Amino acid sequence: MVNLKELNPEASPRAAFGARLRSARDARGWKQDELAERVGYSGRHISAVETGRKPPTYRFSRAVDVAFGLTGTTESFERAWGEIRNGSLLEGFPEYLGQEARAAEIRLFEVGAIPGLLQTPEYARAMEEGNVKRGTLSPEQADERVTFLVERQAALVRRNPPVVIVVLDESCIRRPIGGAEVMDRQLAHLIEFADQPDTALQLAPYVIGERRPFNRLVNLLTLPDRSVMSYVESETNGHLDREITSVLPLVRAYHQLQAAALSQAESVAMIEQVRKGTL
Repeated sequence: MVNLKELNPEASPRAAFGARLRSARDARGWKQDELAERVGYSGRHISAVETGRKPPTYRFSRAVDVAFGLTGTTESFERAWGEIRNGSLLEGFPEYLGQEARAAEIRLFEVGAIPGLLQTPEYARAMEEGNVKRGTLSPEQADERVTFLVERQAALVRRNPPVVIVVLDESCIRRPIGGAEVMDRQLAHLIEFADQPDTALQLAPYVIGERRPFNRLVNLLTLPDRSVMSYVESETNGHLDREITSVLPLVRAYHQLQAAALSQAESVAMIEQVRKGTL
């Protein structure tokens, strides 16, 4: 008889998910391979989720709900996955993500680091490892953040993708994250991003000085009904704003930022120079 690893659902939200998955499977008399066949994963993957070695994903949770007949119920695994995801994200950010998934146009500005939608997995991992070392995240939460970021990026690849407009402060491409190889791949990815048909990328160089209107992350979303909302962050929380009187000044400032920033061609040229170490 196979020795089963004892599960402690109190250890973490991921452990609770795994323990509940095993309990639901056992209640139906299914072996791991039998559940795996129903959800389109391997028995090894089922084992890894049950024991907490792998975090559950949105797709996996939805498939499990179909297999167990829990879709849309308060007991759904998709709901449990959402609680895990939200527990590792900044307060206010989950609400923003729901709107981002619907947006027709996404405008981003960032200082000091590449924004999540443009990060490579290696760059994202290096960022989260820094959080773990500082004690602001657990290793499990860091894993969940990286996994979720990959899923978030994939969700924007759809039949009618949003237009994504990005202005990066020069500090974003100069701050070394994860070492030379990670940064080289990240800068190459920015160049690839700029070459897509539904994107625009500009750099706000240091020389624009006081003409840079923002000092931290600003996201602007235009929804299919043409309504606009903003999302800004502090160190401890995020805020999604739908009030036109407070959103419009940010839209105006973003246009001013774009006017002061380098063109896309100039921006790509600067990224290439930084990548080669010639600037």
